[in-house]
Amino acid sequence: MIFCLSTPVTTAVRDATRAIPVVFVQVTEPVGARLVQSWAKPSGNLTGFTNFEPSMSGKWLELLKTLTPSITRVAYLFNPNTTPALYEETVKAAAPLLSLSSSSAAFQAVSEIEPTVQRFASEPNGGLLVLPDISTTINRNQIIAAAARYRIPALYTFRFFAIEGGLMSYGIDVADVFQQAATYADRILRGTPPADLPVQGPRKLELVINLKTAKTLGLTVPPTLLARADEVIE
Repeated sequence: MIFCLSTPVTTAVRDATRAIPVVFVQVTEPVGARLVQSWAKPSGNLTGFTNFEPSMSGKWLELLKTLTPSITRVAYLFNPNTTPALYEETVKAAAPLLSLSSSSAAFQAVSEIEPTVQRFASEPNGGLLVLPDISTTINRNQIIAAAARYRIPALYTFRFFAIEGGLMSYGIDVADVFQQAATYADRILRGTPPADLPVQGPRKLELVINLKTAKTLGLTVPPTLLARADEVIE
């Protein structure tokens, strides 16, 4: 059996074998990526767990707007080579509903991250949405540092961003997803075909707020938002 993480890695594994059972985690839209035929009936040698629903983009923007009501612009930071187009589409659709204009903040090399954030920060009333992707994850130190340097309120999609100094995160409980994946691995190793195990979406989401970072940016976190947080970092 093969266990793999992220859409690009899972796609490469799919292309390498159609026989060895595969369990994936943190994949976006597996049907659109042609990893499985359907969520209920994967039909091939792959099954696993997705990371976010398309509607999450609206929730991310809502949380960012709640924490920083003054923002009128939002840039979504991503690597177009590794981030599914679905995220960009849903952010563009959700932003006007919150009276926000949206713009792309794309990067392909780590050296492009700081200049990209700096350009966006040159105008006022902006907020940054860091999309979930393997590129933003492995370059999170540079992203968090750039957001701090140019004083841009940013929302991230994994808890470890907030733990490491990011302002706020809202997304899946990664440990919970890996525990679910372990049950699938156990069933497959005991003889269950992947095609008989439906793809599952996230069952647990967590909101983490870094109060220290908020104070550094001069932001006051609304009590209602603090009450909703699963974890507050002081």
